[in-house]
Amino acid sequence: MGQTMTQKILARAAHQETVTPGEIVEVDLDLVMTNDITAPISIAEFKKTGLESVFDPKKVVMVPDHFVPAKDIKSAEQAKIMREFAKEQGTLYFEIGRAGIEHVVLPENGLTLPGQVIIGADSHTCTYGAFNAFSTGMGSTDIAAGMALGTTWVRVPPSIKFVYNGTLPEGIGGKDLILYTIGQIGVDGALNCAMEFTGPVIDALPMDQRITMANMAIEAGATSGIFGFDDKTKEWLAAVTDNAYEPVFSDPDAEYQQVIEFDVSHLKPLVALPHLPSNVHAADEVGNMPIHQVVIGSCTNGRLSDLREVAKILEGRQVHPDIRCIVIPGSQEVGKQATREGLADIFMNAGAIFSTSTCGPCLGGYMGVLAKGERCVSTTNRNFRGRMGHREAEIILAGPQVAAASAVLGRVGSPLELTERVAAD
Repeated sequence: MGQTMTQKILARAAHQETVTPGEIVEVDLDLVMTNDITAPISIAEFKKTGLESVFDPKKVVMVPDHFVPAKDIKSAEQAKIMREFAKEQGTLYFEIGRAGIEHVVLPENGLTLPGQVIIGADSHTCTYGAFNAFSTGMGSTDIAAGMALGTTWVRVPPSIKFVYNGTLPEGIGGKDLILYTIGQIGVDGALNCAMEFTGPVIDALPMDQRITMANMAIEAGATSGIFGFDDKTKEWLAAVTDNAYEPVFSDPDAEYQQVIEFDVSHLKPLVALPHLPSNVHAADEVGNMPIHQVVIGSCTNGRLSDLREVAKILEGRQVHPDIRCIVIPGSQEVGKQATREGLADIFMNAGAIFSTSTCGPCLGGYMGVLAKGERCVSTTNRNFRGRMGHREAEIILAGPQVAAASAVLGRVGSPLELTERVAAD
């Protein structure tokens, strides 16, 4: 019986010919990542080992991104612990003003490569599966052990193969695809599995859109998400790194726990209503649902292509007077390029805020925390109760085009409504 991409990566890292779903293996690590929330715990646990240095400073990455620039004394202390440890150990470290959100910064710097095993103290570490890698989130103690040993144990996940057929309608992207998928299978529909994304629609999908889909695999309960390697992957990586890598491909006779096929030819712009990513509806069928805030950015949809989509909608229009619209670039590089292209001017002329790069409001940290009874349309990845502030606030997940259109309309709405308005005028 053949092996899936995920099995091949883990087998290679475990120095075995093959591995079987459910088998526990010890694997070599190519990258260990942590951030300003999780690093202090990992560092404290690492120091308990008595070891003087991490296994390989070039394979340990630390990114302050959740509460930076520091919003208070506690967050400043958190970042300080990580900054000092990184300097002491000589690990890779991405300071504010020169970096951004971890899951944008690492790929941007060519650190996430095909065939790698990557672990991170952040649940959305599954993002790097877009690059044909096995990547998964772990707890801070496991990260400490990874920093110390350069290995970790993994229970080999079974794979579910998702096949996307048809042709995507104009304006439908990776966020709509992953919301549709989660809406179909539920938040535990891929529990402890690897989601393997395939099919003609995926073959045509740009890398940024694949990154968005992999980022939200965890919202279906998955251990990881993974895409095949193709010319789009190769071209993307050629622009950011000249490091060698070895992609993997699933065998034609690989065994899957399940194969799920979708025809997405008639997909509409989607939203996930409170309080689960699986509560998915067409944006134009929600009805008159007023909102108070729109957040555009995060590790899910804070890339340059996302901001370009938003700018197309906001250019020449105004954010609704009752709405706060916050646009956050995923990295400093994204922010600089958005400024060079005039996107930042478009956002601010429309009445939106153009922020420094930070996770900020996504986790209810700062830069957009919600009050009781407020409702926000957000391009982030999670809409659980209390995620962005008060437990009685509501978060509606959407892609960048729906978020931008909603900011203009003052309610949940589809970008198609704006097009229809122009046609009517």
